[in-house]
Amino acid sequence: MLSIRNLTKTYPGGKVAVSDLSLDIEAGDIYGFIGHNGAGKTSAIKAIVGIHDFDGGEIFIDGKSVKDEPMACKSVTAYIPDNPDIYDYLTGIQYLNFIADVFGVSKKDRQERIARYADLLELTSALGDSVSSYSHGMKQKLTVISALIHEPKLLVLDEPFVGLDPKATVTLKEIMREMCQKGAAIFFSTHVLDVAERLCTKVAIIRDGKLVVSGRTEELVREGCSLEDVFMEVDKNA
Repeated sequence: MLSIRNLTKTYPGGKVAVSDLSLDIEAGDIYGFIGHNGAGKTSAIKAIVGIHDFDGGEIFIDGKSVKDEPMACKSVTAYIPDNPDIYDYLTGIQYLNFIADVFGVSKKDRQERIARYADLLELTSALGDSVSSYSHGMKQKLTVISALIHEPKLLVLDEPFVGLDPKATVTLKEIMREMCQKGAAIFFSTHVLDVAERLCTKVAIIRDGKLVVSGRTEELVREGCSLEDVFMEVDKNA
């Protein structure tokens, strides 16, 4: 579903944020992307979803090139950033309808999906309110609903659990598992290693823009060893 081939991203001034990164995220995968602050996670994610250009390599989504067919890639992808940036002058329902219009979601489908996810995330009563009145957590919930409204094949998230209350966090994990059971793929960055260990089928650890470890979670986390242990061992030996 998502194939990253030798991705390199360099910022003005010569800072290499991502260097020769290659990963494959398949349908059904919940893939955790782990690393220190500044390791290159967000730079890679923004290249995947088309926010940032990149200097070398290639990214394919559902078999199509992000560079050559950006609209086709975006039509099957949803992105949830770590800091929701939503139009404050709209109400919650206006924002969701705007996103549904962008993706060409029918009136019937959008109503059903908005009702379902707003109920699950306990946001229904606030949909008529201005986004400017929302807390950070409410904005995060609204962003989650907007990302799911067109039933993406690939969901890309940057620190998705930041700002969510415990119940919403559990709900989002259940939604992620359900999506993958239906054939979608999920790629997300996180600092919460115990969550990644319990939730992810595969993980990758990045350091200074370079991939250092990747594989199935069950294979990386050996008996008596946690993902945190793996991360610290990699960090010590890097």
